[in-house]
Amino acid sequence: MGKGTLFIISAPSGAGKTSLVNEILGRMNNIQASISHTTRDCRPGEQSGVDYHFVNHDDFLSMISNNAFLEHAEVFGNYYGTSEHWVKDTLAGGTDVILEIDWQGAEQVRKKFSDSKSIFILPPSKKALRQRLNGRGQDDADVIAKRIAAATEEMSHYVDANYLVVNDDFSNASNELEAIITATRCQQPVSGVEKLLLDLLS
Repeated sequence: MGKGTLFIISAPSGAGKTSLVNEILGRMNNIQASISHTTRDCRPGEQSGVDYHFVNHDDFLSMISNNAFLEHAEVFGNYYGTSEHWVKDTLAGGTDVILEIDWQGAEQVRKKFSDSKSIFILPPSKKALRQRLNGRGQDDADVIAKRIAAATEEMSHYVDANYLVVNDDFSNASNELEAIITATRCQQPVSGVEKLLLDLLS
């Protein structure tokens, strides 16, 4: 069995990356999203172990001390981190992994996984970004203002990605994301078809 590919998906808050990732997980086989650990509060409708692993501040710091994270970062006063053990085991088993992380985390991960593929999701405009954040109804005005202020800085890191997807029309954006993953699976060397190649070329 070939090794899975690590897909790093980054975007400013409100660009729609979570909705796109959920669409891809529902469409495609042999791909899983990493569930991050976080110290932020659980939002209405979220479930621990499904959306995030919700942990307290002290437990998170203990995990940092034990080098449990592939990457971790502080975002808007809360910590987020990715389990290194889970990612490595899943990839070794031949399953592709999606990481939804900010540009800081993406930078850390690329240093450890040079063969990973980075995808940056962009909103169609600043106006659309603001409307999406306001439409969530989950954050107060101060938090939204901070997210808008951080968006320009975050989007400047698009240059580090292998692919860009503009989430204007959701259907088009999800098709583009699926095409990127499919094309990556077809790149040389093609994993999973070693036995077929040996038979065809013998």
